[in-house]
Amino acid sequence: MDVAHCYLEGNADAVEFCPHDSYHHVLAASTYTLQEGDQPSRSGSVSLFNVDAEFGRLELGHRVDTAGIFDIKWSPAGSTAVPSLAQADADGYLRLYGLESGSSGAEALGGSLMEINAEKISSSMCLFLDWNPSATCISVGLSDGSISIISLRESQLDICQEWKAHEFELWSTSFDIHQPQLVYTGSDDCKFSCWDLRDSPSKLAFQNSKVHKMGVCCIAKSPSDPNLVLTGSYDEHLRLWDVRSIIKPVNETSICLGGGVWRIKHHPSVPGLVLAACMHNGFAVVKTKGEEPEVIETYSKHESLAYGADWQRGDLCRKGQNNGGSVVATCSFYDRLLRIWTTESNLVA
Repeated sequence: MDVAHCYLEGNADAVEFCPHDSYHHVLAASTYTLQEGDQPSRSGSVSLFNVDAEFGRLELGHRVDTAGIFDIKWSPAGSTAVPSLAQADADGYLRLYGLESGSSGAEALGGSLMEINAEKISSSMCLFLDWNPSATCISVGLSDGSISIISLRESQLDICQEWKAHEFELWSTSFDIHQPQLVYTGSDDCKFSCWDLRDSPSKLAFQNSKVHKMGVCCIAKSPSDPNLVLTGSYDEHLRLWDVRSIIKPVNETSICLGGGVWRIKHHPSVPGLVLAACMHNGFAVVKTKGEEPEVIETYSKHESLAYGADWQRGDLCRKGQNNGGSVVATCSFYDRLLRIWTTESNLVA
């Protein structure tokens, strides 16, 4: 069920609900807009919204103009005293913002972002980022196929490792939340890899180059099953991997979602439920538990590339207008559209 929508000032590519207690109503949305011409530029922004699905509320509280953004991620819940938002941008920077409580007006509802630090990672573009569970490291995927591991101590960012992981754009990097010494990577070279950070330079634990028929866009370790990793690809398939043998993971099963699988997000409280952004085919809610994955709901109210998607956390995620459906934020690129909607209530029953 539709709750609210608005248009951003640039091409919308990522949405992230804050996972920290007391801030579950805060939604960050980012943009990336290429200005073509003799001197092309890539501009972007991060906007903070206050979301209350029960009352159909989507209120802009704060916006930061910046370089074109490819990815944003909040620090993991409970890892930092103040929520932090990390940004990977087209200028090759990793930027870190702190969420500050606003004193008045719209900012009091959603807070505001204050830049804490910024580190020039590379002359290449920063395409993706992921926090480790303790928020002491951030992995960054680069457009030249490299990965950087950035240490974070007292808000200081330092590059502690960097290596050429893939031949082409590294679209996804993901820490193993159960074994954070491992980091997974996926690239336009169709390879799905895993690296062991205990060695320096990091040791390749495995690399699969045969299963994905096109580039690997996203990787997500299951929070409820330590043996399950999901990958999404331009080849339109969501794949489930058994990683019990980390040197030789097994692609157990897959499902075609009808569009390139750009983002996948595990439900914050329902094991085996995944939200997928499927580029040319809207958004899908997929049940991954059981013998075969199954699409149980789709959402097609966007008119452009489906890029950003996230679940709202905590009690708020079930306070939608349809008696218990989970609250979802999605965004699409060229039409600059941000939508808040709720799933059907029986999805989380």
